[in-house]
Amino acid sequence: MQTLLKGKHLLREQDWTNEEIETLFAVTTELKMRYALDLPTEWLKNKSLFMLFFEESTRTRNAFECGITQLGGHANYLTPKMTQIDHGETPKDTIEVLSRMGHGIGVRNTFVNGHKWMEAIAEFSKIPVFNMQCDIWHPTQSFADLYTIKEKFHNELKGRKFVISWTSAGKYMRPLSMAQSLVALMPRFGMDVTLAHPKGFELMPEPMRLARENAARYGSKFEVVDDMDEAVRGADIVYAKGWGPVMTVGDDEAAGVEMINQNPGWIVDKRRMDLASPDSIYMHCMPADRDIEVTSEVMDGPHSVLYDEAENRLHTIKALMALTMGNTMAQR
Repeated sequence: MQTLLKGKHLLREQDWTNEEIETLFAVTTELKMRYALDLPTEWLKNKSLFMLFFEESTRTRNAFECGITQLGGHANYLTPKMTQIDHGETPKDTIEVLSRMGHGIGVRNTFVNGHKWMEAIAEFSKIPVFNMQCDIWHPTQSFADLYTIKEKFHNELKGRKFVISWTSAGKYMRPLSMAQSLVALMPRFGMDVTLAHPKGFELMPEPMRLARENAARYGSKFEVVDDMDEAVRGADIVYAKGWGPVMTVGDDEAAGVEMINQNPGWIVDKRRMDLASPDSIYMHCMPADRDIEVTSEVMDGPHSVLYDEAENRLHTIKALMALTMGNTMAQR
């Protein structure tokens, strides 16, 4: 167990060791049990968390806001328009001030260069910075996903087949961050990862490099296929969600949506879940487009762990804040 996490940033999963992640999960279990028993957990009494959202959120915002409240602290909800960021204030000037007033800051910025903006914040921050999703990574979601898988499979992950598949969700261009976090993180814990998507929906080079390197280092497998049936056959975990063809069309929304709609049929239905292992689980970070990405029969069926997964956002995020927001002047 690693106890030296005070003040540590979470910008991407790779910045945390497996030991540090297991420490996070040990604290998560303690907090989840106390939540179930309605026991107090005011471990961050009188601490303030800044939540800076460049776009809207349901699960992430409420997990952080409810979480800091349950830990005895308070959340300040911010947007660029509610600050001077929209008027051109630099990341340095913004965080230099906020670091003197609060004890942690979460940032959600999935726009182009969102991760670079977070890195600029972290460079000057004297308080821990949490990536609440950017254009490249979504670590608080992937940690909750991993914790959920460990729960459902009693911590027996070696050799489990984890599938992250693209789906035909064509309303708008979703970021790559969720798929990229999953392919980079899951091989580190012994799972064999299959990434499935049509041509043109490739992920960024850096997450793909980490996926291959982590698979080699931890003795797991990583493969890419272009057939959803092939991907889910024998799977233990089916995680399917849409993302845009960012590597092909950039931020051209119209072209991206057109490409998505040219690839119909990538949906999780009962037939596909029947191809998976009998004890398989279906996962999605939500919001899921019902009967477009996944049928309601699957979403509400016996394989689905969607709501357990969503609840675990609360508990893992509480553990993250409890471990990092205590003595904020410690090492980052």
